[in-house]
Amino acid sequence: MTVYFWITKVLTTGMGETTSDFLAHQLNPIIAVGLAGIVLAAALVLQFKARQYVPWIYWTAVVMVSVFGTMAADILHVGLGVPYFASTTFFVIVLAVIFAVWYASEKTLSIHSIHTRRRELFYWATVMATFALGTAAGDLTAVSMHLGYFSSGVMFAVLFALPALLYRLFGLNEIFSFWFAYVVTRPFGASFADWMGVSKARGGLALGTGSVSLALAVVIAGFVCYLAVSRKDVAHGATG
Repeated sequence: MTVYFWITKVLTTGMGETTSDFLAHQLNPIIAVGLAGIVLAAALVLQFKARQYVPWIYWTAVVMVSVFGTMAADILHVGLGVPYFASTTFFVIVLAVIFAVWYASEKTLSIHSIHTRRRELFYWATVMATFALGTAAGDLTAVSMHLGYFSSGVMFAVLFALPALLYRLFGLNEIFSFWFAYVVTRPFGASFADWMGVSKARGGLALGTGSVSLALAVVIAGFVCYLAVSRKDVAHGATG
């Protein structure tokens, strides 16, 4: 994957976090989840119909997975009262099961081998689980462990860079490195987005979730347009 992929990915995680929070406060939570689910389904239909990587389709799907994945994690905590530690553990198990079934079926977890519909289904199920897990893990460190959003963001930024460093220095398995970094991008981006959006009483900059979401949407749109023209986020003909 190229650096452009990772930059855009981190931006979408932040946007998904603040957009989910904004919609939950502006609309009835049930309506917000329903609308996000409908838009996500439409985005995934477009993605599955595309015969090759199309930047705006792919990143629209990623953004909607980010929004819906955040809502799924928040429902467990806010709606059902599940502690963040329990929800984080639950999503770790869900992700592990998906990986196990994917590997048992396809004998590989490499994203460079996603050339069939079944492998693409495994990929998007994994993406959904990583977003939900990352949301729960970010809230666990920021709220339950009292690190705050900024400190959590810094910690996850270090964890995000770690597999790349270990891969270059010690030859850490590239597939493990990719998925580890992919999971960590969620709490990394979301923690900083929350820090910018939440009130000063909660340790944030009080810019507002709506304003942060809009700013990130503009930046993401700019990146996606650039990538669509330059194709600089395409490496080795990979899907996604």
